[in-house]
Amino acid sequence: MPVSPTSSRQRAPLMGRRILVVEDEYFLADDIGNALRTLGAEIAGPVGHIEDAVEMLHNGGALDAAVLDVNIHAEPIFPIARELRARHVPFVFTTGYDKISIETEFQDVPLWEKPIDVVAMVQNLASLVGDQPAKGGAAAP
Repeated sequence: MPVSPTSSRQRAPLMGRRILVVEDEYFLADDIGNALRTLGAEIAGPVGHIEDAVEMLHNGGALDAAVLDVNIHAEPIFPIARELRARHVPFVFTTGYDKISIETEFQDVPLWEKPIDVVAMVQNLASLVGDQPAKGGAAAP
């Protein structure tokens, strides 16, 4: 019996999606990547330096969404967030700081404070991506 695209999307809501992960804590980046893969995503990164994130944006292919740590080795992630927003790529922030650390222009972006519930955060990201056509990965079934 054929599987409907809707049921496939429910089991793997990020199938065919390419997600950028920018996180300088290795184990958290690994956990986030694994949770995203469980939902069918292809991971761009993870990267732990702003320069690597810039490289992924400019030379790493299309992206469907991103998970951004607010502070990468004492550098703010906001220039990356601005470029993603300009490209209409949804993203969430993770941080060990409170909401006051987020620049005003990004107050509408979901913020996950560490220690984060990785599964809930990834599901939140999947809901932001929703039914948008995949840009970065292979077409979803």
